[in-house]
Amino acid sequence: MGTEGHDLRVVAGRYRLEARIGRGGMGVVWRADDLVLGRQVAVKELTLDDSLSEADARRRREHSFREARAVAQLRHPHIIVVHDVVEQDERPYLVMELIDGCSLAERIAAGGPVEAAEAARIGADLLSALATAHAAGVLHRDIKPANVLLESGTDRVVLTDFGIARVAGATTLTETGSFVGSPEYTAPERMSGLRGGPASDLWSLGALLCAALSGESPFRRDSLGGILHAVVTDEIRPPAEAGPLLPVVRGLLERDPELRLGAADAERMLRTYLETGSMPPASGVPAAARTLRLLGGVRGAKADTPPAAPEPPRSPTAPASRRRARLIAALLVAAVAGAAVSAAVLMVHEHRGGGDDAPGAPSASRTPGPTGTQAPSGYRTVRDPAGFALAVPEGFTRERQGERVFYLSAGGAFRLGIKISPPEPGGPAAVLERLAAEGADSNPGYRDGRVTETSHEKHPAALWEFTWNGYTAAEGPRHTYDLCWEEGGRMYDVWVSGPSGRVREAREHFDVAVDTFTVTAP
Repeated sequence: MGTEGHDLRVVAGRYRLEARIGRGGMGVVWRADDLVLGRQVAVKELTLDDSLSEADARRRREHSFREARAVAQLRHPHIIVVHDVVEQDERPYLVMELIDGCSLAERIAAGGPVEAAEAARIGADLLSALATAHAAGVLHRDIKPANVLLESGTDRVVLTDFGIARVAGATTLTETGSFVGSPEYTAPERMSGLRGGPASDLWSLGALLCAALSGESPFRRDSLGGILHAVVTDEIRPPAEAGPLLPVVRGLLERDPELRLGAADAERMLRTYLETGSMPPASGVPAAARTLRLLGGVRGAKADTPPAAPEPPRSPTAPASRRRARLIAALLVAAVAGAAVSAAVLMVHEHRGGGDDAPGAPSASRTPGPTGTQAPSGYRTVRDPAGFALAVPEGFTRERQGERVFYLSAGGAFRLGIKISPPEPGGPAAVLERLAAEGADSNPGYRDGRVTETSHEKHPAALWEFTWNGYTAAEGPRHTYDLCWEEGGRMYDVWVSGPSGRVREAREHFDVAVDTFTVTAP
């Protein structure tokens, strides 16, 4: 890696920045000295949007730290090690292991495409890393050759910038139509502005394998509009060099995320190819049935009343068809009008999911959110008569249970709860510590519980996370995130509980609820 400029700043009183070794849309990477442990590290200085209001910037930073800490919990030989997450001058920094080597993009640029066996080795190692991350509810969101490092001397494959797109608060397509991410490697569901899941990372890996084998992504075009069209509608033509790995490449580049090849099958097929020289067929359950189970509920609620019934199964093909149709329509209208790609992007956002509010829900608005921010796609802003506002998923209905307000998904698989009460001795941390100590009494099978002191909008706060056995053996275990804080002489408690097999969905619901929560007049 090259060196650009020098800067002798010391971050957090410990990390002395020595030389800039990389730059990207999400920030700058420095080689630095850890003055405490006497070792070389890499420090990622995250770039945040300077146009945000003070409140939105603070909310973004807090969200960044939650995401970065989640990434720091990952432990896998092919995932970059995050040593520390610090802040200076209201800017987040990630402190990571320093890899002596080059990126896959640099290797391809210098030596050309790699052989099929080398691509299979790289792909298998990355799939193993993704399986670990997805099981922990963490998505990468920007898999591309530039984010894959190859260590000199060992050829170890290391996936870096894990979760950085989410840490920096970026979406694939922004409200103004500008693109954040790597279009040539972005899944069609994310291209259309919809929320992606683990299957979106797997699509990106399929495009990366094509680039490793041929030198470029199969979706490379001369314009963003051309890339959008190639990803969403054009016939997908893997390069001839992908022939030996074609079943895996085609399986990963399945447009319908519900039918996309899963990480376990793809890794098994690539490792079998490395061992035998031949590619086995795919087998087992479609990707969505596997990967959606991996991303179970993280964050949430105390024990509450059992759900009335399980959520109805989703059609594996209709949602993808509707998503694709919406994007195609938007692109065509923009083309006829002679508009820019940004207009097509905006149309996708404007025409998503209209419909009436769910029965039993209070009045809602989609723009703006409670503090003037846009409610994310798939969510609506509610102004609750109990004295607060926040964004909840479309279709969630309100239910009052004593001193608690719940917003429930169909069937009650996901439960978003809010409680407002007078402050208690010891503050939020003491309250949650007491509840955690009694966790087994109210939550059968209580385990993996931990309470962490933190802050919310500069107010004292604590986060409680745990798993328990759930309401029934048939439903299975559930995971809970619970954030408690004091504000304006009141104590607020917001939690989300969801099935442990659907971690990412519950985690996202919790993040959105906390990030958009605002106190209002009852």
